[in-house]
Amino acid sequence: MAVRVLTAMTPVQRAETPVLTVGYYDVGRGPAVVLLHGFPYDIHAYADVAPMLAAAGFRVIVPYLRGCGATRFRDATVPRTAEQAALASDVIDLLDCLDLPQAVLGGFDWGARAACAAAALWPERCAGLVSAGGYAIHDLERATIPAAPERECALWYQYYLATERGRAGLTANRRELARLLWRQWSPLWRFTEAEFERTAAAFDNPDWVEVALHNYRHKLGVVPGDSRYADLARRLQGMPRIEVPAVTLDGGAHGVVPASDGSQWQAYFPCRLEHHSPRRALTCGLPPARGDQDSVKDRVCHAIGNVIGAQHSVRDKPARCPVQHAGDRLGEYLRRQ
Repeated sequence: MAVRVLTAMTPVQRAETPVLTVGYYDVGRGPAVVLLHGFPYDIHAYADVAPMLAAAGFRVIVPYLRGCGATRFRDATVPRTAEQAALASDVIDLLDCLDLPQAVLGGFDWGARAACAAAALWPERCAGLVSAGGYAIHDLERATIPAAPERECALWYQYYLATERGRAGLTANRRELARLLWRQWSPLWRFTEAEFERTAAAFDNPDWVEVALHNYRHKLGVVPGDSRYADLARRLQGMPRIEVPAVTLDGGAHGVVPASDGSQWQAYFPCRLEHHSPRRALTCGLPPARGDQDSVKDRVCHAIGNVIGAQHSVRDKPARCPVQHAGDRLGEYLRRQ
């Protein structure tokens, strides 16, 4: 059996934002696409697709989120928080630092939350959105309302991390816990130990544990957020609509969250064009270029639909991506604006 050579996302660049020194991978030239990873993952969630997008004529920026990998807090006194307002602000701060007036945002899990929140708060900075998991902004007012027992069981790790036992467990067993979550969330993904270790190095960030704990504890209403993001948090508390063209996706092979038809989010996405729930895990390449008459936005949005479909928790590799039409529709919408 042939051994696949793993793509290394190097070199890692650094950007000084007001709060963070952001480590990010930057490849290609052209319209900007920012790809945002989740927990417990890192930039290598996009190792296969970033060079494809770059080859197609786009600038692809893949940052480590706060507390992960090469990203560091600039000030030792800044609270190690990871509420949704903070994650969104980090995205816009990075765009500012890189002198990018706009970018297409895509992400899954924490990355989808950051992308959705940034698009809701700063729609003028978001050229388009692809969100794996749909409308990912949390309704914190409902944090204490229980879900069905089956759903609560699937969220065991969040309740575990809300305890001091969970803090000790994540500190001592960060790789073991992450590996378990990968297997539970992506049961069809036969990842290798080399693939896992390529990402697991990012968990050695000195703030990884504290940032992860805060994210889930804040989501559950156990701890407050950083006061510097209080105004943004209040705006997100209203569950704002996302007024940018968007494609939403569910993982059809997700081991925890059942795929949906996306109708539950329709009111939040007045410009949404498509929702897809691929039945199997995917290997998604870029479609062939269709000629000079196509706008750049058409091509980048077509491509990013494939990107997120490939990288969300549906990761068994043999099948072909069915979400290209969603990218076409998004591109057609943008071309008419």
